[in-house]
Amino acid sequence: MLHHTKVLVLNSSYEPLSICNVQKAVLLLFGGKAVPVAHHPERFICTVSRSFPLPSIVRLTFFVRVPYKSILLNRKNILLRDNFQCQYCGKTDLPLTIDHMVPRSRGGEDSWENLITACTRCNSIKGSKTPREAGMHPLKQAIRPNNLMFMQHLTASLSDEWKPYLYMS
Repeated sequence: MLHHTKVLVLNSSYEPLSICNVQKAVLLLFGGKAVPVAHHPERFICTVSRSFPLPSIVRLTFFVRVPYKSILLNRKNILLRDNFQCQYCGKTDLPLTIDHMVPRSRGGEDSWENLITACTRCNSIKGSKTPREAGMHPLKQAIRPNNLMFMQHLTASLSDEWKPYLYMS
């Protein structure tokens, strides 16, 4: 059970860096590389002589410069960005596919800004038209996601105490 517990790792500047398992967080804490910011209520790591609160958020004691890493453009990440929801009808219980808003046959490219999630029914109705021509407008604008967006998506139902760090930007 303990190995499934997730911990939010913040840079020394309180910017979210990653999510790790509790074992990694404990190693960072005991190695002096991180300090606890928040704990899981009523959960502890027990040794023979002491018990320590189980960390929920840790902050590194030193600043880590992270090189920009772009999110790969692939089907899984487009579905994740669009919350596994058809961007035309809003349904989540139908088979989903990827739609080119500007069709390939009309010069549409494979890009974050041109690809969205669509159910097979809506994709078929839209056909080789643009959304405007088909009278079908996407629920939200297709944008290039960043790492923070994916961290927000992954943690939406996990911990309220993480939200101030993930949703402040």
